[in-house]
Amino acid sequence: METIIIVLFILGYAAIALEHNLKLDKLIPALAMMAVLWALVAFGIDTFPNWFDSAGHKLIEGFAGFSLEERRHLLEETLLHHLGKTAEILFFLLGAMTIVEIIDYFDGFSTIKDFVKTKSKKRLLWIFAFLAFILSSIIDNLTATIVLITILQKIIHDKNTRLWFASLIIIAANAGGAWSPIGDVTTTMLWIAKKVSSAKLMEYLIIPSLICMVVPVFIASFLKPFQGNIDDSAFDDLPESKNKYGARMLYLGLGSIIFVPIFKTITHLPPYVGMMLSLAVVGIFAEIHSRTQFSLSNVVENDGDDAIGFHSPVHKSLSRIEMPSVLFFFGILMAVAALESLGILFIGAEALKAVVPNIDIVVMALGVGSAVIDNVPLVAASMGMFNDPIDSHLWHFVAYSAGTGGSMLIIGSAAGVVAMGMEKINFMWYLKNIAWLAAIGFVTGAIAFMLIRNFNM
Repeated sequence: METIIIVLFILGYAAIALEHNLKLDKLIPALAMMAVLWALVAFGIDTFPNWFDSAGHKLIEGFAGFSLEERRHLLEETLLHHLGKTAEILFFLLGAMTIVEIIDYFDGFSTIKDFVKTKSKKRLLWIFAFLAFILSSIIDNLTATIVLITILQKIIHDKNTRLWFASLIIIAANAGGAWSPIGDVTTTMLWIAKKVSSAKLMEYLIIPSLICMVVPVFIASFLKPFQGNIDDSAFDDLPESKNKYGARMLYLGLGSIIFVPIFKTITHLPPYVGMMLSLAVVGIFAEIHSRTQFSLSNVVENDGDDAIGFHSPVHKSLSRIEMPSVLFFFGILMAVAALESLGILFIGAEALKAVVPNIDIVVMALGVGSAVIDNVPLVAASMGMFNDPIDSHLWHFVAYSAGTGGSMLIIGSAAGVVAMGMEKINFMWYLKNIAWLAAIGFVTGAIAFMLIRNFNM
């Protein structure tokens, strides 16, 4: 039965990795894999020799002697445990996504245009790179990439030049997301699972992540596409905010997301609690600013939000959340949990350590692997494989590798995939022109991390 479960997981994983070739949204194999794996676990519960205690991070002693009723009860408790841990991540992401959509509802991101008033391509590259690095650490690398490429499309009219800029934005956004507990879904997973703390994550990864971004951008700044100036008329097309509350909602939204790690540190409550509080605060101001536009003379006879004369920004923002992404995270995390519960990941990790005693090689291989396949299941699997304590250097290195390694291929990260769609970036073009820059950044950042780690030991 265990062999069948592993084979089905590999097939489901392959379907996720090949979603573009199969033209099948990755949430479908993720959800199907999750349901089938847990069904097989339930059917074969009386045959498994091991069971993994996720809370204690060890195999349960004497499991082979448990009665069928005891095993079924343990299965229900384990499933509920993993559902709760997965829900913590999902509600956190839902809150963050909604805040970002509220900012966009008020056209808040157009405020960023004030930071890009230059005609020099080289200077523009550095501005976009640092904006991506900083913005992705707050609102996540995917959203930061969407926002900056949207602005980029208004500034640079030449398609070929824009491809280079968009590609460097991918590298910078992924690097920026790696050092923040709220900058990438994988670092968020590690943070919520209490593998890393926000303070130590930033302390150990801010410099490696910065180097991972700066080195490729520095090298690229000497390449031909970044020489000279852009068209003089470029800034005429920059988006102007149509809402007088745009800047206010941008700063309020970003500040509320930054507040979440502070709330967790003060209260010791799970991060999703702080995110719900931040969403409530942003929602209050959003509704207040929306109502200030309300006029009795403008009331219209419509259903839904329009029936009271105004659009509810919170309702509108909730309707724009990418639920397929949320369901994908649910499916893949629960599927990995099935393997973890049977002790497969734990036993596999022990075997891996025996074959490859240098754990740094394993973690860097994970980073390279994240460029080929989705980094969410890779990190989820690593959380079930290793039992190192919170803020162990292993977890910080996992966060760095999984977050930045995906930049080496255009399909290796969410930021890369969305940029690929927005700019129609060719896979082979990216592999030929950008992969080497991303690889240099990844390796130099990894070396910097190891030096910092060894210095602090």
